[in-house]
Amino acid sequence: MGHPIRMKNIKFLLFRLLLVLPFLGFSQYTDVINSNRPGLSVSAYAVGKNVLQVEFGAFYEQQDHNTLDTESTILGADFSIRYGLLFEELELNWEGTFQNQDITFTGLGTSDSRTDFGRNRIGLKYLLYDPYKSEERTKPNLYSWRANNVFQLRNLIPAVSVYAGATFVLGENPFFVGDPTVSPRVMVATQSTLTPRFVLISNISYDRIGSDFPEWGYLISLSHALKNPKWSVFLENQGVNSDRYSDILLRGGVAHLINDAFQVDLNLGANFKNTPSRLFATAGFSYRLDMHKDELVPIEDQKAGENGGPIKKNAMKKGKKKKKKKRKNKGKGAEDIDLGPTKKQLRKKKKDNGAIDF
Repeated sequence: MGHPIRMKNIKFLLFRLLLVLPFLGFSQYTDVINSNRPGLSVSAYAVGKNVLQVEFGAFYEQQDHNTLDTESTILGADFSIRYGLLFEELELNWEGTFQNQDITFTGLGTSDSRTDFGRNRIGLKYLLYDPYKSEERTKPNLYSWRANNVFQLRNLIPAVSVYAGATFVLGENPFFVGDPTVSPRVMVATQSTLTPRFVLISNISYDRIGSDFPEWGYLISLSHALKNPKWSVFLENQGVNSDRYSDILLRGGVAHLINDAFQVDLNLGANFKNTPSRLFATAGFSYRLDMHKDELVPIEDQKAGENGGPIKKNAMKKGKKKKKKKRKNKGKGAEDIDLGPTKKQLRKKKKDNGAIDF
């Protein structure tokens, strides 16, 4: 008796996990917010058509450079505004970081302050391949709890999306002196659900194309749902490689779902070198305005196996005829007990046999 109850609980948890995890989503649209926060990695999935989502964070960073003999304190905010455009697989995204850096040159005893965008880019993301659109892939195994909850090789097959956009440097930006106003950016994002509790995301990007300092980057993020699926944790590795700046960073954090449209998060991170050394913390939230409407699919466009299959012509009329025939036959003698002939039938039988009925 324990197995059906356990399976029911697992199915409920599985359903909530698909909706709650900040990086998780087996379809383009869900009833619960699907955020890229608390890390910097980008999900392969879009927010859904006509969904407007704002993701915001405030951060503090301590940065010291041994070679330049500087100490810096950085305060800023990062944001992402996402909108599901035209259809479910397409997303328009504006993301940026605005910051103030106070620098102290310890050897000279002087200081300076810089304020501007540390990141400012706009792009489109499109989902090329979603393994969970396969009906067979989404069917649970009704005979094995283990098959539904442990890692399988097929789970490594990821959803894949591509991104194309541009990075903008407006005015006299002190962080990117000499960079062009607009430079292209491209990225590939993948997302694999290893188990119902673990999701793996990877991003590979090429930024500031055509500038003097083009930049390669990668992000690998692993998220995990806790026993209460409204809570999730993540660990993320980021790599940056360019002639201006190269580094490897590690960050981790936690996210909590307040309600279907609002999520809060916290993350901490650091790098592994001292030119400069970096230590940072970010707290943020994600909120969405849901204007999504399901589109009605004409009967002739529906695929067999979905929504019960296509409806055949005059199917309703045939059903009515069967029901009418069934009602007509019902009552012509009992099905469990033989009640014998009626009085009318007996009179007719006597008349046919020539009997006189007094």
